Amino acid sequence: MATILTWISDQQQMIYIVILMIFLGIEVIGRVPSVLHTPLMSGANAIHGVVIIGAIIVMGKAESDNYLALALGFLAVIVGALNVVGGFVVTDRMLEMFRKKR
Repeated sequence: MATILTWISDQQQMIYIVILMIFLGIEVIGRVPSVLHTPLMSGANAIHGVVIIGAIIVMGKAESDNYLALALGFLAVIVGALNVVGGFVVTDRMLEMFRKKR
């Protein structure tokens, strides 16, 4: 128990920042009109392609016998790619709604 309390006191500033980010994110998302919510979220999903780059870096720096890091990196690449593709698909569907019909 003492080690947990020591870790919390060492990381107190980071914990405050994370809590503030959570409240700020909830406040910002709560103020977005429902008409804009889907395009903004699909754009945010596309931006999360940074996860793919981070996962590739983790896999590149991992030791060849560290199967946990390699498996988690591979899983992050797959999930990040699905997130990026899903973001672009949703954005394309939203933009298609605003095109004039022939």
